[in-house]
Amino acid sequence: MAVQSTFCEVEAATETASHSCGCEGVASTFDGASSGYKRILWLVVAMNAAMFVVEIVAGQIAGSVALQADALDFLGDTATYALTILVIGHSLRVRASAAMFKGVTLLLMGLFVLGAAVWRTFVEGAPEAVTMGAVGLAALAVNVTAALLLLRYRDGDANVRSVWLCSRNDALGNVAVLAAAGVVAVTGTKWADIAVALVMAGLFTNSAIKIIRQARAELRPATA
Repeated sequence: MAVQSTFCEVEAATETASHSCGCEGVASTFDGASSGYKRILWLVVAMNAAMFVVEIVAGQIAGSVALQADALDFLGDTATYALTILVIGHSLRVRASAAMFKGVTLLLMGLFVLGAAVWRTFVEGAPEAVTMGAVGLAALAVNVTAALLLLRYRDGDANVRSVWLCSRNDALGNVAVLAAAGVVAVTGTKWADIAVALVMAGLFTNSAIKIIRQARAELRPATA
């Protein structure tokens, strides 16, 4: 997920370093500067943008804040992956400015999801479980497809690897939405839906703060 972009990058950097012993070849240091990789990444961007539209509409129809939160995650992924492509090969200042934009946007999304979850807690009833499950399954299929498309690039540098890790982690997040749909269907209550949304809001906010701090640290020497 976009909410886990900072975690993905840290994990990617750690795992990339462990593979960079000089015995894995070019693939372990691939930096994204490939027309083939960029085409695949643009396809993933288009898939995420399409699912954002589907989920934001379905989330509104079904009354599910978990679906709406996941829709915003797709929107965040769309912007993050597009920026990843656009800043490949650019200076530290450009990349840090892009990261700052991602962090601020992610923070706003987290606050929105938190507000929506609080609103549902006191105002609205249980979401429609069938729509939640059907759309959650479609979202899972999109993220699994994206992860498979990016699988061959999983041993690239931290920036490249983070995209694959985030797609993989997004698929795991979709499983949480499907589980929430199942609980809603069985219990007829809204609490599982709200719980998933609150977890997503927390991840949005936590990741946003980390991204903003890192971007500020990188911008300081760039502007000195």
